Amino acid sequence: MTAEGYGYDEELEELKRRRLIELQRRLEEERRAAEARKAFEARKQAALRIILTPEARQRLNNLRMVRPEFVEKLELELIQAVQTGRITPPITDAQLKRILVLLQKSQRRDIRIRRV
Repeated sequence: MTAEGYGYDEELEELKRRRLIELQRRLEEERRAAEARKAFEARKQAALRIILTPEARQRLNNLRMVRPEFVEKLELELIQAVQTGRITPPITDAQLKRILVLLQKSQRRDIRIRRV
């Protein structure tokens, strides 16, 4: 092997090594992020078990199938409302229905079509 070829091989191996280190770093970051999400979700579900009655939790689980992003935001809002004292637990299914109706009314948009 020539001296030029040897230098090229060393550079290639160094690039491979750096790429492997970078990949390992990314995988570790992703693993940590996944663990943090899992821990957060566990804490959130524990709080919801205290805050909501079983019927209300079931309603949210049913709604999650249709509107997962909406339910995620609603759960966080409910937890925050209880923490700040705006709502006292446990939240019953009837109370949750009223909250959902109020949210639905506030999210409706009037669509007007004007002809020019």
